[in-house]
Amino acid sequence: MRSRFSAFALRSTSPRLDGYLLSSWHPSTRPATLELDGGTVWRKLQIVDTVAGGPDDEAGVVEFRASYRDAGGVAGVLHERSRFTRVDGRWCYLDGEGMMA
Repeated sequence: MRSRFSAFALRSTSPRLDGYLLSSWHPSTRPATLELDGGTVWRKLQIVDTVAGGPDDEAGVVEFRASYRDAGGVAGVLHERSRFTRVDGRWCYLDGEGMMA
């Protein structure tokens, strides 16, 4: 989760991170391309809760809040409960459910 947040936060300065974001997405839910708002600035990640996801687990859940500013300077928070699973030993983002902030 932290590495994906960092990739989203840094992608405006390093578009190569789009490849990392796609490769860390589960093949069954991965989009063909990323169409992200280039004006969004990701500011802070807060991990709210985790379920499983340890070294011996094949799946896990991370609830997080990610603070951002949009292209117009308006602040916001993405609050999501995300599911991750291992593919060939690597953690991959499977999907997420938005939460009320």
